[in-house]
Amino acid sequence: MHESANRDIDADVVVVGAGPVGSALALDLARRGVRVLVLEREPAPRRLPKMERCNARTMEIFRRLGLAETIRAASRFTPIPMDVYVASDLSQPPLLHLPYPSVPQAQERIRATRDGSLPLEPQQLISQYTLEPILRAAAVGAGAEVRCGLAVDTVVQDEDGVTAIASSPDGEGVTIRARWLVGADGGVSTVRKQLGIALEGDGRIRRLRQVFFRSEQLFEAIPCGRGRHYYLPEGALTVQDDLQHFVLNFLDWNDADDPLTRLRAALGLDVDLEILHEADWHHHLLLATGYRSGRVFLAGDAAHLVIPQGGLGMNTGIGDAIDLSWKLAAAVHGWGGDLLLESYEAERRQVGWQNREASRAAAGGVAKWRAAVTGEIRDLTPAGEAIRQRVAELACEGQRIGHELLGIEAGYQYSHSPVIFREDGAENVSVPSHEYVPSAAPGARLPHVWLDDGTPLHDALGPDFTLLSVGQQPPDAQQLTASFADCGAPLSVVHLPNRRAQEVYGAPLLLIRPDLHVVWRGQSLPLNTQVLAAAASGNADARAVRTAVAVGAAATS
Repeated sequence: MHESANRDIDADVVVVGAGPVGSALALDLARRGVRVLVLEREPAPRRLPKMERCNARTMEIFRRLGLAETIRAASRFTPIPMDVYVASDLSQPPLLHLPYPSVPQAQERIRATRDGSLPLEPQQLISQYTLEPILRAAAVGAGAEVRCGLAVDTVVQDEDGVTAIASSPDGEGVTIRARWLVGADGGVSTVRKQLGIALEGDGRIRRLRQVFFRSEQLFEAIPCGRGRHYYLPEGALTVQDDLQHFVLNFLDWNDADDPLTRLRAALGLDVDLEILHEADWHHHLLLATGYRSGRVFLAGDAAHLVIPQGGLGMNTGIGDAIDLSWKLAAAVHGWGGDLLLESYEAERRQVGWQNREASRAAAGGVAKWRAAVTGEIRDLTPAGEAIRQRVAELACEGQRIGHELLGIEAGYQYSHSPVIFREDGAENVSVPSHEYVPSAAPGARLPHVWLDDGTPLHDALGPDFTLLSVGQQPPDAQQLTASFADCGAPLSVVHLPNRRAQEVYGAPLLLIRPDLHVVWRGQSLPLNTQVLAAAASGNADARAVRTAVAVGAAATS
């Protein structure tokens, strides 16, 4: 770490914000031998609702971090189907019921699927106030330091590092020096403002009133069935992971309204209710104009704000964290070239834009059927029945846009990254389809397939670069191994004689990054392995030198 030359450095990386994104980033950095310090404004995690679902891609990432089963065990919702309902109120038959499998049901489907079309891990309902302490504790256990009650006020960088000035509640100032800094400090990010990076898009689209409440009776008393989301004329009811806490986000709210009266009217059930917290919040569809300035990066809500429909907020942020962590580790350990850190913005801002637009579409699908709702929707009259039928027809299409998103969640590709060997004929950047189509084209997430012994191929890959060969004799990889060694980049070679994997992946040889995205694939190793290693490690531009590794390149699938 060159301690003698950098005695003023308190950490290799400072992460501002100990939410799920900052904690996941710190965890992976610490696992990679990076000295990481997390600064968190709040003195302790707050039990307030924010996100409540980790999507399939996020759960794959948490599996790589060794936390998937811990997270599932922390939620009482795990064995319950992830169903979604649209209803006039909870006492009446639903206008629409969209069934989605429970975790055990989804795992059974995954075990029976062999074509790469399903992720290794299903989605998981878990409240952020449950998830956050799990990630934070894991980060500390891996060696990260977390200091709570410190609000970063100033960020100043120079050629050699970053200085962060933070203040404690008693006003005492703390100065911290690091090589790199990441702002994962939420939508009102101080770090982003310090960098002068703007947000573009649509802000403050709509005001909502969030009511967080507790009920021991509600979940079991709902006659239409148990699920995770209940869409009502007044707003959306979200079940939390202990089945006793809930959130109802009211679309229209008068400051003179009595929250308990509004809540009882919306639910339509005589059950115990204890209101714990109320707050206004707004819908946003915003994207930072940049994700990096020099030695400072943005991740999570600091870089993108979306409408919750579709669950693309925190989950997008976890993708940011796992893209950035290994690249920062490469910079700290000295083998990552400048293009590796440059690729973070090229890759993740593309996904941020795609997910912002997917969130826009999901919100539009809900708004379409809500526009058909009138005050007569609960009337037991022909007019009321006609409204209910119309709402159900529109909701059947509109709700699916925000709940069936596997293609958005797992099908994104880093099409124009400087560290990805894009193949001829690869499509330009576009919003992925909602339907997931497995592809191992360079830039894509490696699809999950099962090995012959029933174990997942993902688990056979190491934490760093992997040359994966499938369905053929092991290649002579000595030259490639030597080329990576010359760059200082860690590489393992894994041979798996699995014909089905080769059919799914479209080639017998693939170079896989630490985040499970494909760097390159081909029928045989290129003659110029130095160029392949240099580009993968960010020391050469893959877009400029891709012809040098064209030998044996596979057609895009």
